Amino acid sequence: MNDFAQSLLMDNRALIGLTVALLLGTLIGIQRGWRDRDQEAGQRIAGIRTHALTGLLGGLGSLLAEQFGPWILVSLIASFSLIGIIAYRARVDSVKNYSITGLVGLLLTLMFGALAVLGEIEIAAIAAVVTALILDNKDEIHGLLRKLQAHELDAGLKLLLITVVVLPLLPNRGFGPGEAINPFQLWWMVVLIASISFVGYFAVRVGGAERGILFTGLFAGLSSSTALTLHFARLSRESRELSPLLAAGILMACGTMFPRILILCTAVNRALIPLIIAPVLVMAALLYIPALIIWYRYRHHSVTSPHLQQNPLDLKAALTFGVLLLVVMLAGNWLRDWLGSAGVYLLAASSGISDVDAITLSLGRMTGQGLDLHTAVVGIIIAASVNSLVKATLAATVGQMALARRVTIPLVLAIIGGLAVAWLVPSPALPG
Repeated sequence: MNDFAQSLLMDNRALIGLTVALLLGTLIGIQRGWRDRDQEAGQRIAGIRTHALTGLLGGLGSLLAEQFGPWILVSLIASFSLIGIIAYRARVDSVKNYSITGLVGLLLTLMFGALAVLGEIEIAAIAAVVTALILDNKDEIHGLLRKLQAHELDAGLKLLLITVVVLPLLPNRGFGPGEAINPFQLWWMVVLIASISFVGYFAVRVGGAERGILFTGLFAGLSSSTALTLHFARLSRESRELSPLLAAGILMACGTMFPRILILCTAVNRALIPLIIAPVLVMAALLYIPALIIWYRYRHHSVTSPHLQQNPLDLKAALTFGVLLLVVMLAGNWLRDWLGSAGVYLLAASSGISDVDAITLSLGRMTGQGLDLHTAVVGIIIAASVNSLVKATLAATVGQMALARRVTIPLVLAIIGGLAVAWLVPSPALPG
């Protein structure tokens, strides 16, 4: 009885696998058939029926391989590939189309069927859906490739280099004074910052001016809110009538710094979130709300996108950030031991002049080495406040007076509100 039940269960598994294999082949076949629907019968090498049967063939090949050995499936794949190559070669002579995408899709369909019967139904289904999407979006993919610039492709490859190649090779342990230098964590922070800037750059690049001032300001803040502030401030002198919208864009970009701080704190130490979320949300709200009000009043005007003169990922800039981060971490440990909390605040204020990310990551990591959470939060808010003050100064000195007024007042209010809330948030009680 037990053998019978086990045999029945195996049969059901095989039937389910074969059904899924047939459905996945049909899915790919629908896409291929739809693309070639205007061709006459017999002109298509593989349509919906061929792909459905190919998926089923792959499933049956797996069943036979389980019974008689893997050589059957290997032979099936090799034979099917040979048939596909012959058909491709014959078609090239008549239509002069050298694309092998259809042949690759047919071979993948065979693999999906084999995987489904082997029990890897989820992997087969995911891969089949992704394949269908890739095949169906030929024009969109080629269009994006034509729009891609050389330095943007170079930036993407560099991001993969520092993430996939360099990061796994670094030792994940502490070195130096107090074991404060962890090469793996240090480089991981560099990758994190580079990735955020990379995403922000392409968000602005894809959205463009037609998406509106709020979209531009919001995502430019992920790349460089300081660069956007400087660009919009200069633009306000050339186009005075656009000053209100330019001010809204600056405030939106400056406000985006605070969600970015939350992302970084979550990445390095989630224990910071309960303490830092209140001041960060207050500062973001005091910038976002005026930006939305200004935009709503003057939304019928248009504005150009910021022309950020930088690569999405400059490897030299990433290395410079790594060095800056290392200096901040070492200085932070030294100043904490020498001056206590006052030393951390002094370091935060000086770091905030040029960058908030490095001090945020450094203080977040130092909380795991004995730094009080409340001190770290206040230090991060001080750095953000100094950085906001720098942007307010840029807007006031470079921009037109109307823009300076609309930008400076909310930034000053955000600084006051953030520092007040950060200072008043109680430090959590230590365990024990």
